[in-house]
Amino acid sequence: MTALPQGSAPGPTDDESAEAEVAPEPAEGIAAGDPAVDGADGGGGSETASAGAPEPQSPGDSETPDANASSEREAEPGAAAGAAAEDAQPDGETGTADATAEEEPEPSDATAEKPEPAAGSEAGDAEAPVVSEAAAELAAQRELRARIEQRKAEKEAPIPAGTKLSGQAADLLAAVRAVESGEKSGAAFFGGPPPAPRRPAPAQQSAPVRPRAPEPAQAPANSAEALASVRAVLTRGGAPEALAAQVTGALGEQAAERLGADPWQLLAVPGVRPEQADGFARALLGAECRPDDERRAAALVGWILEQAAVQGHTALTADDVRKALAARSVPDPDEAVQQAIAEGVVLVFQDGLADEPRPSEHAEDAEDATEEAAEPVEVLLGLDRYALAEESLADGLARLLNSPVRDDGSVWPEGGELVRAVAGSGLVAHTGGEAARAESAAVVTAAAAAGLRAAGAAHTADGQRRLAQLTGPLAAFTVAGLLSGEGPGRDADGALALDVLVVQDATQLDVETAAMLVESLPDGCRLVLSGDPGVLGTAGAGLVFHDLLAARVCPVVASRLPDPGPVGELVSGIGIGELNQVEAPAKEVVIVPVRDAGEAVHRCVQLLADSIPRAIGIPPEQTQVITVGHGGSAGTRALNAALKQRLNPGPGRFGGFDPADKVAYAEVPGRTMIGTVVGADAEGLRIDCAGTPVLVPKERVESALRHGWALTAHQAVGMRWPAVVAVLPGDAAQGLNRAWVYTAFGRAERHLSVVHGVDQALPRAVAEILPAPRTTRLTPLLHGLLKTAE
Repeated sequence: MTALPQGSAPGPTDDESAEAEVAPEPAEGIAAGDPAVDGADGGGGSETASAGAPEPQSPGDSETPDANASSEREAEPGAAAGAAAEDAQPDGETGTADATAEEEPEPSDATAEKPEPAAGSEAGDAEAPVVSEAAAELAAQRELRARIEQRKAEKEAPIPAGTKLSGQAADLLAAVRAVESGEKSGAAFFGGPPPAPRRPAPAQQSAPVRPRAPEPAQAPANSAEALASVRAVLTRGGAPEALAAQVTGALGEQAAERLGADPWQLLAVPGVRPEQADGFARALLGAECRPDDERRAAALVGWILEQAAVQGHTALTADDVRKALAARSVPDPDEAVQQAIAEGVVLVFQDGLADEPRPSEHAEDAEDATEEAAEPVEVLLGLDRYALAEESLADGLARLLNSPVRDDGSVWPEGGELVRAVAGSGLVAHTGGEAARAESAAVVTAAAAAGLRAAGAAHTADGQRRLAQLTGPLAAFTVAGLLSGEGPGRDADGALALDVLVVQDATQLDVETAAMLVESLPDGCRLVLSGDPGVLGTAGAGLVFHDLLAARVCPVVASRLPDPGPVGELVSGIGIGELNQVEAPAKEVVIVPVRDAGEAVHRCVQLLADSIPRAIGIPPEQTQVITVGHGGSAGTRALNAALKQRLNPGPGRFGGFDPADKVAYAEVPGRTMIGTVVGADAEGLRIDCAGTPVLVPKERVESALRHGWALTAHQAVGMRWPAVVAVLPGDAAQGLNRAWVYTAFGRAERHLSVVHGVDQALPRAVAEILPAPRTTRLTPLLHGLLKTAE
């Protein structure tokens, strides 16, 4: 594949190659141990790859919160440029805000700019520009926010006499004014024809409030003229012509003119890195290409914040952005930030003064409070899409919490603490492990018994299946399905026709999905967000569930139900930082020690294909392998290759896949579907996902589909299997943290085998290493709108 031009930034940017992944320190501690199913013995020689400072890699190697599922990013031609060997990449949420900006994970399609309207073409029959899914999504978010702001302004503004009237009331007012002005006589309004009947309220709609992004197959094609112009510019800049369609999709029909005027706008294309954009700009501008170019600085600021969003941040501190710019050889980072703000590339937020000091009875206390209030305010920078989503989400949660649900006349049946809390509040948070899912499902049943319209939603199809076992199939959905038209339908205002909504796996709600969901709920609807704070966070930007818990603005009910069995006991201990040995009389938990990655792969295949079916009675198709990353000697690629050779060997005649292959399909970033290959035709690859037929378009087979015998922990969130084999080779030690171990081990229902090669790093990760924090604004926004619950 043709790569973009490599090279350092103009001037002193040769230091960019010194970047490295942020990884935990070497682990210490004592590992738990149990006899192996087959009494595994050790092998020889180390085959592990160093994880201390991994080289740059292809997009699929990185198991950052959304890299595992960002199929579009993996497919980008530009993403291959500068990629090196597939080293093991940590699966956890790595990097601080500063390090996040300096790392270079490949951006997802969601980072593309909104396409500009097509310029008038001399050829009148020129086709419309391509509207990418990301561009349509961004346009939909802005349109949603505009409607929200319009409604808020209408509520807050004074209402002139006679405005906001409709129907008969408006007709009567018009008649009165016509008589008063002498335009018509009063008799003209008596005995005349009856007024036209009002238009009936529209039927319930199945479409969400915010328009859905168009499917790729339905997007208009780029005009041949625009593509040819872009190819010419790319060729002059030394970039591959294959990027023409992506550039036009990101920048619109005027992409050639925009690139010619500002070559660094190439960074808007997913997969393009700053050094590649610098090389492109140098080829186009020649001597005019300078590291202090204002165009370069503005593009880098936006790119840095997009990379921060990939790591889960909705904003970054101004200091972190300046440090990242300095690392990119921007001579004056302060001036670059100010320029980006002036051009509207980023928005500025000041957090830190939301909580004013309480008045004190004593003068000296008042002086102390004044000094505390004078502390510096933290300045945050963010992209408008995430800023609007967080503000919309905070407004929506405040609206639900302030709704007078106690006066709706419903009579709830006797229930537990959670049911009582939901009966009296419009917003409730619920925490707990797998056993706690029964409590939140009971809310749906109790609400239905009270005569209310109730439904539950989960993150994955597997979560929906388990929820349906508790609530019935008619009341269980996925969050994505609920927003795309499945379920109860819409009322006349376009809101979901629901009185109670329970969302399980709420930890997987990113800020944009959560904002869209809350905006879709009508006034007076009760919302229950239920999740396990111990699992890995969402693949998208934001940390909605944790921010809501931290804000303490609504009732929070903590489940007291323990997860059953030895696996549940082990996972519960991990949740509080303890890796304990547990009694496993039926070999529910087994530890298989290994010395190197090669032995780890061998033992994994042996467990899945032979030991677990023979000793535990669980067939291979009900056992899932989970490892730390995609690359490396024992990553998903190596494990899936070995497992395919053992379980379903074949030539891979359907784009590398054969019938009966187990596959993982990332339809959208952050959400993985597990299925089995059925066949292929001219439209694409057909797979079966738990009885549901799914078509993978042929253009997405290479980028969005992987073999699925082995997954990463991020891909496995929201799903469970009867048996799990967790593979921890030696080079995975620096990618471990408590949330990763908790998530991977907690995917097992009956049996857990741990292929253990990280020695004392495992207990140390459980006891000491937490996921990297994310910079978000939801908690202070909620504090500004609501009082903290006592």
